[in-house]
Amino acid sequence: MSCCSRPALSGRLAGAAIPRRRDRGCSVVIMAAFIALASSAFGQSRTIVLDAGHGGFDRGGVPGQRISEKDKTLDVALRLRQILQASGYRVIMTRDSDVFVPLPTRVAIANSYRGASFVSIHFNCASRAGANGIETYYFRGDSASLASSIHRNVLSGAAPTENRGIRRRGFYVLRRTAIPSVLVECGFLTNPTEGSLALSGAYRQKLAVQIARGIRREPAPYVRPLTSSLRNVSLGNDFVRVPAETFSTHRRRSSKSSKSSRHSTSKKRKQSSDDSEKPRKKSKKKKSEG
Repeated sequence: MSCCSRPALSGRLAGAAIPRRRDRGCSVVIMAAFIALASSAFGQSRTIVLDAGHGGFDRGGVPGQRISEKDKTLDVALRLRQILQASGYRVIMTRDSDVFVPLPTRVAIANSYRGASFVSIHFNCASRAGANGIETYYFRGDSASLASSIHRNVLSGAAPTENRGIRRRGFYVLRRTAIPSVLVECGFLTNPTEGSLALSGAYRQKLAVQIARGIRREPAPYVRPLTSSLRNVSLGNDFVRVPAETFSTHRRRSSKSSKSSRHSTSKKRKQSSDDSEKPRKKSKKKKSEG
């Protein structure tokens, strides 16, 4: 619908039998409906469910990690809420304080808002201090464009770091939600450089601004190429086939094989144990008979 068609629509509504005040009210309602329809047509939801990862007793990260994740995710989410509300979005928080919210509850909150989009905010960690970069996850096909928009904006606006790609993975909050859902990892808290940046309020504000740009589907100023280690698994642009999925499949198979092996070993041990008990029972019988 072109801009020039809007006045014509109002003109048709402004009939002689309709009072001017009522016409103004109708025009406002129709205009609001038009904006909502236009937003929907471009795949942009005006309701955003923000999920600050971890919380309460779950501080996030790996054991012994110096920088806590739970408070950094909450701070970014609260800053992001303020930015989005100023842009006219309706924002729902799965948590807005340092409390633990189970994953099923987070999903239930998201699914209670039909037509919304779900954005989960996390920071990464690794046993290797050199691991760094931004990566973004999605699962549903209708979430790919939102993941791409957020990922590219965060990468272009964050400090120079690796582009670890957009990955499809069945995390609980992505697999169980019935609306477009994205999980963004805003850098490694276990990396000295990225960890130091995360401690800065100015940098967390920058992250919130860039995520908001992604939610609003604003084009990223530039796109940083994928890190060289992931280029061989690229699916085009920033999307990558996550190598870990192959390993997890292998792990499941190994687990089954290991379980089968343990069962077999246990069976043998039991049989061996039964066999070893027989002579003792026999000798005990002989002893009692003697």
